[in-house]
Amino acid sequence: MSEQSTDRTTAPAVDLEDLVASTDTGNRQPTGFVALLMTLTALTWSLFQLYYASNIPSVIHSVFGINLIFNLDDARVIHVAFALMLAAMSYPLFKSSPRDSIPWYDWLLGLAGVAACLYLFVFKDNIAVRAGLPTTGDLVMSSIGMVVLMIAAYRALGLPLVIVSSVFLVYVFFGDKSFIPDVIQWKGASYGKAMWHFWMQTEGVFGIAAGVSASMIFLFVLFGSLLDKGGAGNYLIKVAFALLGHLRGGPAKAAVVSSAMTGLISGSSIANTVTTGTFTIPLMKRVGFTAEKAGATEVASSVNGQIMPPVMGAAAFLMIEYAGVSYLEVVRHAVLPASISYIALLYIVHLEALKADMKGLPRPGPARTVLQKLTGMLGGFVGIGVLAAAVYYGLGWIKVAAGDSTFYVVSLLFVAVYVALLFLSSRVPDLEIDDPNSPVVELPEVRPTVLSGLYYLLPIVTLVWCLMLERLSPGLSAYWATIAMIFILLTQHPLKALFRGQLNFLAGFKQGVLELYEGLLAGARNMIGIAVATAIAGIIVGTISLTGAHQVVGTFIEFLSGGSLMVMLALVAVFSLILGMGLPTTANYIVVSSLMAGVVVEVGAQNGLIVPLIAVHLFVFYFGIMADVTPPVGLASFAAAAISGGDPIKTGVTAFYYSLRTVALPFLFIFNTDLLLIDVTVIEAIAVFIVATFAMLLFAAGTQGYFFARNKVWEAVALLVIAFTLFRPGFWLDLLEPPYEQRPPTEIAEIAGAVEAGAELRLVIEGPTIRNPDKVQSLHFLLPMGDAEPDGEARLAREDFVVMIDGDDVVLEEPFRFGPSGSVPGQKLADFDFYGDPPVKLVAIELERDRLPKEIFYIPALLLLALVIMLQRRRTDVPAF
Repeated sequence: MSEQSTDRTTAPAVDLEDLVASTDTGNRQPTGFVALLMTLTALTWSLFQLYYASNIPSVIHSVFGINLIFNLDDARVIHVAFALMLAAMSYPLFKSSPRDSIPWYDWLLGLAGVAACLYLFVFKDNIAVRAGLPTTGDLVMSSIGMVVLMIAAYRALGLPLVIVSSVFLVYVFFGDKSFIPDVIQWKGASYGKAMWHFWMQTEGVFGIAAGVSASMIFLFVLFGSLLDKGGAGNYLIKVAFALLGHLRGGPAKAAVVSSAMTGLISGSSIANTVTTGTFTIPLMKRVGFTAEKAGATEVASSVNGQIMPPVMGAAAFLMIEYAGVSYLEVVRHAVLPASISYIALLYIVHLEALKADMKGLPRPGPARTVLQKLTGMLGGFVGIGVLAAAVYYGLGWIKVAAGDSTFYVVSLLFVAVYVALLFLSSRVPDLEIDDPNSPVVELPEVRPTVLSGLYYLLPIVTLVWCLMLERLSPGLSAYWATIAMIFILLTQHPLKALFRGQLNFLAGFKQGVLELYEGLLAGARNMIGIAVATAIAGIIVGTISLTGAHQVVGTFIEFLSGGSLMVMLALVAVFSLILGMGLPTTANYIVVSSLMAGVVVEVGAQNGLIVPLIAVHLFVFYFGIMADVTPPVGLASFAAAAISGGDPIKTGVTAFYYSLRTVALPFLFIFNTDLLLIDVTVIEAIAVFIVATFAMLLFAAGTQGYFFARNKVWEAVALLVIAFTLFRPGFWLDLLEPPYEQRPPTEIAEIAGAVEAGAELRLVIEGPTIRNPDKVQSLHFLLPMGDAEPDGEARLAREDFVVMIDGDDVVLEEPFRFGPSGSVPGQKLADFDFYGDPPVKLVAIELERDRLPKEIFYIPALLLLALVIMLQRRRTDVPAF
């Protein structure tokens, strides 16, 4: 290897720190008493969030009779107050503003924001009495709060989100003016009505998004910060390199795995890029990757950290409220696409290594035989499986056996396992944080590296146990995981010293306290941008609820798409990417999902495709995270380029090219919801995972221009067709034979009485809508039938679906139970005008046909694949692995 190839080019650390600080935590670092005030504010915020999540307030109330219990509305207000104050303290308002002190105007703005928030808390009883009738004081404080929030958003998130929210505000106040296009005009709102809606109640700034930020997101961010400060971040990186660094292109593969694991403790793709990239990017360059490809690999893997369960980006917690599902369901739906996306990225890295004939880094110890490598790999998979089974079944059995004492039994078990793992860790040297500029002669040894920090997995196990077995709320689950991590922080160093026969217990305890202090501080500062984003995004959500703008925008997008679901999905994807260039992922998700999620479901139903709402939300989420990759604004790409010394635009383009698999997945799971594990058994889920992973690897080979050898054009096309067939074999079957047989609507009572309990009837409805009474709209929807009953009409009426048969026509009566918590017909048919002319009618009942299994198309696909492999193997003698 040449001398040039061993150079470790990195940007100055101060540039990277400033980049992360300016986007995540604020790059103002005052000194003296001012620094103390900022630190105390951040620490108080973290401690308040822990206090709010715990049962301490209830204990204080029951023991001492003192009511210090905060409800969610109180927590939202206090949460935003802390964010506004810390935004003023941490983010300079102007480029010329000092970085080592806080100017008087920032103190004024911060305190004004706190006053505007706490006004709602202090006078909440009086405000509740005069609901909707603001006083002069209400309007003054609301106006101050809105202005300070806008300024805080400009500081922490940049100008684009301020512009977007301002456009929505203009629409609220001037929706009836001539400069607003006729198609989207509305009557406009008075200043008092708007300010009350946005600030004085929970429809705007202090709405669902701020509530999720206060009750869930903060604790997950804090948990990740504590893990990182305790050493888990460095441990995960070292383990990835010890396990994978010796493979072909090993440092890049280790970068992918370490970024996936770091995604557990970091919700920021930029911080993830810098944290792992300072170590991985120089190593990738050392084994032959160009600066742009090394940076792009890190960016592609770091950004995907936000979609990797069990700890996903902040938007995942908002999905709980907006999609109406539990966090456990979000994790279940997201785990397979995220997993195959990372596996495909590993394969892309492998293909790049094959193209350039790269080698891995030298591994310590004697060379291993093929049998030893296979045994080690199999042992790793078996070990992970045993660990997962032990957590699920072992802790599940404890819950059954211990009953009400489960908490105490599990706590004792946690301590016992922790002490045992810590003892094993004390037998090996502690992991040091490497200097990324120092040369790497060989990789760390696997066994001591893995043993050195196995106990870091315990808080993650705690989190998973609380979520999946105890079925606790995400916020409470994160709270107990955080408590477990705090316990580890305070005890790991003293206990290690004890096991090693050292006497520096006090020094170890002080180190733990310092790490706890730094974790609490980092957690609060990492939350500033997220809290401000969720608060100002409330203006957009509030505008939608006040004006019904989503219906107007939805109609416009539907017009542009010509009623085509595929075109609409493409428009939504482009819309997300464009907005994402200026908005953080969280705000982008809130805006696009609020405007478009319902419209996509509606257009899908009109096209005969029933799209689950969670699939649409994940679609928006996936394209929202691509903003950190997409040139010309992708900040993660700029961060990676600063480390690699490469061109940031080329890095972003290459990263987007690597991320095509992430771009393709949302389109695939919209049309094949098996990928989201919706209505599949365990056996089916395993089969879906295997087939989808294989298909994604072929997709990667087709797009990267290399499989067993460099692809010819027809081979690349063939690989993409094979991948598509494996992902969606039903597409070809549908071309040969329609999936449903349409039965006359007059048979509805007979069919309803015959279907089995728990079945769903697929119905086609036509009629005028309230928004467009002159146009007949078609809608497909599933009607759950509940318990079996031979009387079909009675069974339909029980489900709030009442019909009147008039000759060959079946006319629907208006459902009784409307609204989000109403019946399925009340939710699905809410837009129809049941009192218009023509009437709303049932036009068809669609029953599944008895067809060939769609998997029959795997056979020609695999035969074509065999042909491609045979032809490519003739052109190369380079081993595939």
